[in-house]
Amino acid sequence: MPDAAIRETGGLFMTGLPGLSLDDSSRELIHDHGINNFILFKKNCDTPEQITELTTSIRKECVAAGLMPPLIGIDQEGGSVARLGPPFTLFPDLRETAESESPEKAVQRYARTCAGELLSVGINLNFSPVLDVSPGGRGLFMERRSLGGDPETVARLGVLIIKTMQGNGLAACGKHFPGLGRAVPDPHITLPTIAADAAELAEDIIPFAAAIRAGVAMIMTSHTIYPALDPDNQATVSKKILSHILRRELGFDRVIVTDDLEMGAVENETSAADAASDAFASGADLLLVCHDHNKSRQAIALITRAAAEDRNILQRIKESRRRIAAIPRG
Repeated sequence: MPDAAIRETGGLFMTGLPGLSLDDSSRELIHDHGINNFILFKKNCDTPEQITELTTSIRKECVAAGLMPPLIGIDQEGGSVARLGPPFTLFPDLRETAESESPEKAVQRYARTCAGELLSVGINLNFSPVLDVSPGGRGLFMERRSLGGDPETVARLGVLIIKTMQGNGLAACGKHFPGLGRAVPDPHITLPTIAADAAELAEDIIPFAAAIRAGVAMIMTSHTIYPALDPDNQATVSKKILSHILRRELGFDRVIVTDDLEMGAVENETSAADAASDAFASGADLLLVCHDHNKSRQAIALITRAAAEDRNILQRIKESRRRIAAIPRG
């Protein structure tokens, strides 16, 4: 019999799949570890028919295991970060969309099209929009993925994307809190530090505050150090940034999701399992481990052991599961 405590903790995790169909390891994660949250990449996506078959099989397997219907997410931002090719609509990067002749109409078309196309193949969560404020012409990592360098513009257009996606039944995720737009290095490879002062970071947070007021389903953390906010911990594992600023000061009571815990910015510093445990302790709800299933298993075991020794952790698990369960499945 699967361990009930393990399955309870497993509901906090989102993982990837190795190929185009549901594999034995993913089935085991569903049945024995209680994972019912999955992320798709290009390697998982071929034709609309194949994607529909994959998402249908995930959904059936989760229901057979006694779990809620799954959250199935994807990064479909447009431009360089788009997992679905033709016949799905190809959009330019968000910067180009935001700088078009009619940006409001352009971002609404993007969001409405994403909702229709993703939901049609069983994907119910888009890790979009990017809410990072990134000035142009400075060689910044997020420049082309960002909606612009002005916080109010990013907030206005970001809210239009969120309201349009969610109004059409697709959950949205604002990223990367408290703002990755000033970063030069890529956190997929190494850990950035953003040496902005508190006033500058307050400007970067404006789009996230607007997204919260608009009812965004999720906010994703940034694998970046912000010395003005927390000199010792990157945002993903910072209780000050996640619990104090995002939860208490901004009043966000929906899902905080980590960026992938297998990125270089994390694993160059610690293990994915320890990072998952630290991120959860700092206030994250949904823990993203995109590739190695054994790392998910290790992280689940670590948090489950901690919960057995501390009722406060067990209560946190229940709170996070409540938040995750409240996201419409589309």
